[in-house]
Order: sequence, then C-alpha cells, then structure tokens
Amino acid sequence: MYLPGATAVGIVFKNGVVLGADKRFAYGNFIVSRSSKKVFLINSNVGAACAGMISDMQTLIKRVSAETKLRELEIRRPVPPNSVAKFMSAIMFSERLYPLLTQVIVGGINSVPAVYVLDPLGSIIPDEYAAVGSGTEIAIGIIESEYKKDMDEDSAVKLAVKSLKSAMQRDAASGDGIDLLIIKPNEVRQEEIKL
Repeated sequence: MYLPGATAVGIVFKNGVVLGADKRFAYGNFIVSRSSKKVFLINSNVGAACAGMISDMQTLIKRVSAETKLRELEIRRPVPPNSVAKFMSAIMFSERLYPLLTQVIVGGINSVPAVYVLDPLGSIIPDEYAAVGSGTEIAIGIIESEYKKDMDEDSAVKLAVKSLKSAMQRDAASGDGIDLLIIKPNEVRQEEIKL
C-alpha cells in the first residue's frame, strides 16, 4: 500500500498557538524527501500544519491563502481562525468524491487562541491540542499526558517538540527534523529543528 505518512501537532497555550510537523515525506516504504515543508502561514494570525500528500496540502493552502487575502481586502481586518477552518472545510467537502489526501490542523488567534482539526472530507473539530498523520497515536499520548490549560509558550513548544520526537522514533514515515510555527498576538515566528 502506497500511503503518505507524517506527523503534525497543534497546541494552544496561554496567549498563542504552536503548530509543528516533521520534515520527512514518505510514500509507502520509499522516502521521497527529507526536507519537505508541512507547516504553513495562511495570514498574519492563522497557520496550518498538515499530514498526507504534499501536493494536496500545497494546493489546499494556496487556495485558502488566496481566498483569505481577498476576504481581508473586503472586510479590512484579518480573517479569524474559525473562518479559515470553515472555508478550508468547504473546499475539502466539495472535493469529497476525489478527496484531498491530507489531514490539517488549523491554528491561530482572534480574541483567544484556537486549534481546529480537519479530516480529508472536511469535518471540523475544535480542540485545545491535536495530532494528525501516521504518528498520531504516539504524539497524542505524549500531549495528553503533559498538557495543561493556560501553559506558557516555552512549555507548549517543548511539548510539541517532545511529542514529534516520540512519534519519529516509532513511526518510520516521520522524521528528519521539525518545523514549528508559533503564533501570538502581534508576533509570528517560524523555527526549524534539525535532528
């Protein structure tokens, strides 16, 4: 079976969101790339972390980013994370007969930080933390055991990295480094951790 694998996580902390994903793109038992990017900034206050087919996630993110920018020109303010997630859901549902092979975590800030999980058919689940991809079971176990409501940024970033590292140790389709996107009010930061 040739299925893409990956691990992506999203965690809400006191005044922001951290999104992270591994860098390996595996297709079945073949490693296609060791430097793929699966964490994307959609606008100034919303990002996404994906697992699945790289082409499908790139197409989805480009479409959502373009539509979000057009909407921001109309309303003259940033589009909130829940609206981005709903628009992404509509696109994914419209493609349901030939689904986009990607799972997505949308995270960002409006008045409060939020994370939304979307499956390939566009279902939306709001949560405080999430994991998607082939390493989900391992990553979510780490996050659930250590997550605390209103944790600080440093603790949330360390937890995201720890969960991704644990998934990479047990999931052959995940690995080769970590990309992080930290979104806070008036600040967006991207980090790369080489392993």
